[in-house]
Amino acid sequence: MLTNLMNSDPICAPASPQGTGAVALVRVSGDDCRDRISPIFGPDGLKTPIDKMVSHKAYFAKIYDGDAFLDEVLVTIFASPHSYTGEDSIEISCHGSTYIVKRIIELLIDNGIRLAEPGEFTMRAFRNGKLDLSQAEAVADLIASKSKAAHDIAARQMRGNYSQHIKTLRKKLVDFTALIELELDFAEEDVNFADRTALSKLLNEIKTDVTTLSSSFKAGNAIKNGIPVAIVGKPNVGKSTLLNAILREDKAIVSAIPGTTRDSIEDVFNIEGFTFRFIDTAGIRQKTDDEIEKIGIERTFAKIKEAMIVLYVTDAESFDKNEVYQFADIISDPQRLFVTIANKTDIYQSKITDNKGVTLYISAKHGTGIDEVERTLVDFARRISGTHDTIVSNTRHYNALQNALDALNKVEDGLTNGLPNDLLAIDLRTALTELGVITGEEITNDEVLGTIFGKFCIGK
Repeated sequence: MLTNLMNSDPICAPASPQGTGAVALVRVSGDDCRDRISPIFGPDGLKTPIDKMVSHKAYFAKIYDGDAFLDEVLVTIFASPHSYTGEDSIEISCHGSTYIVKRIIELLIDNGIRLAEPGEFTMRAFRNGKLDLSQAEAVADLIASKSKAAHDIAARQMRGNYSQHIKTLRKKLVDFTALIELELDFAEEDVNFADRTALSKLLNEIKTDVTTLSSSFKAGNAIKNGIPVAIVGKPNVGKSTLLNAILREDKAIVSAIPGTTRDSIEDVFNIEGFTFRFIDTAGIRQKTDDEIEKIGIERTFAKIKEAMIVLYVTDAESFDKNEVYQFADIISDPQRLFVTIANKTDIYQSKITDNKGVTLYISAKHGTGIDEVERTLVDFARRISGTHDTIVSNTRHYNALQNALDALNKVEDGLTNGLPNDLLAIDLRTALTELGVITGEEITNDEVLGTIFGKFCIGK
């Protein structure tokens, strides 16, 4: 957790990953950072004095460890307020030796520049108005993104699209809250400034907007962390073979003996810019005397509940359409996908007819039809990611939206039941506070901010 929330003393950190590479980056920011950094260049390490360097221009320099030469570097000054943090900042591009980076950091510390805490650079950007809180959190999501889809969500949020959406909602609520509270000042004169019909209409608009944002969280969280895909079916129908075919490796044990898979096996795989989290489950059968297999089957149904996509694998010979009825809730859910996989078409002629949902015919053993399975997964991922203009992928934001929606529902009930303005104003302010929590406008608790930014990597 960050402990130096309000400080602007100079800080430093390596801004590139640990390990040896061609080039590494060391970042410095804060008060007097130019003066503090000057001694590490020695008497002849700079052709241009550091106080004469132009912002956003790189300069060649030499760093000295006492009298000994350490490295040739490029130094770039970012003058306040035109920097990531909003403060005077300096970036040193050096050779990627772990020793050189370590020694540069030590020299900076020796000159009164302390080591930054995780997330402290971004915390300063937030504090200095360079980013709001949702944009700052998007920086961490952008760094952590492992697929194009996750990157695109974080990039849109970092550019402020999401923030502007929230601020527009708050502006509408602020205007009407002001009218409601103004009436309280003129309660004795029995003056009505707020049209109740107009307020009800506005509340419906805002509730619809908040509900849409909130409902996008399931898709956003899945895209961010990997869309969960449960591979289910009876024992020995080729579930593990299908998983291996998709992953292009022998991840799961394949055997002709029924019940080989006793527990769930999970792995992630990127297909056309989307990350999918595949879960190979224990085979479903009605009766088994094996206690371990029973536990595996129980876990199978738990994983099915978590999954957004269910691939029900059967062989083309023994399929019974009644098998899918136990998944009727999934089949009817527009936010989930149920696909029947008719496997072993290299052995059996397909007999699957009158089936609900999507049916694909494959031979997992020979890789036939796997491309169609992947195409079906990608089409679903594109559909859920394209359903919403703004996608919520942050749990903290989702909770705030849910709290705001609860408060708005109370306001709506209050209008219907003729509650006095002072009670309506309380719930309106609660909704405003919850929306403000998303962008950071209502957060004053240092512990909350420290927790949020403490999850960042050092140097960011």
